[in-house]
Amino acid sequence: MAVNLQPSAVSVPVETSVVPSRDDRYVEEAWELKERIRQEEGVLKQRRPFFVEAYRRGTCHLIIDPIEEKLVGFATTRSGGYLLFLAVSPEYRGQGFGRELVSAVAEEYGTITCHARVTNETALDFYDHLGFEIVRRIESYYEDGGDAYYLRLGERQGITSRLFGLFRTDD
Repeated sequence: MAVNLQPSAVSVPVETSVVPSRDDRYVEEAWELKERIRQEEGVLKQRRPFFVEAYRRGTCHLIIDPIEEKLVGFATTRSGGYLLFLAVSPEYRGQGFGRELVSAVAEEYGTITCHARVTNETALDFYDHLGFEIVRRIESYYEDGGDAYYLRLGERQGITSRLFGLFRTDD
């Protein structure tokens, strides 16, 4: 079952783009945005080699401000709908761009999964607002020993749920 997230109305004119795997377009801009967020907010702490390799191997959904000619936000995914990175420039937040990026990924995969640092309340509030569910907590998930939540958006039926649905009767 596909997840239906309608993007919010956006006040800034933007362009959306998809960069397929093995394409380096915008990798430097994405790195710079990620680093700015890391420095200002203490999150997105990946090292450059990991980030660049993951960016190149994934599919990147981009939002670009054509007037300012700058990257507003990006979502990098790998097969199966796993969200590796999601970032929106702080000055563009609150305008629906994060939701738009997640919606683009949901359209492609139906189910989205990701990890979020348990101390990253901003990200957790955002994911909760979109309907993500915490599946489990993983201790020492991050390189610095930080814990993570594994989150999922969308229906992912296991064999038990599918079998229950086959035999359920609504009387």
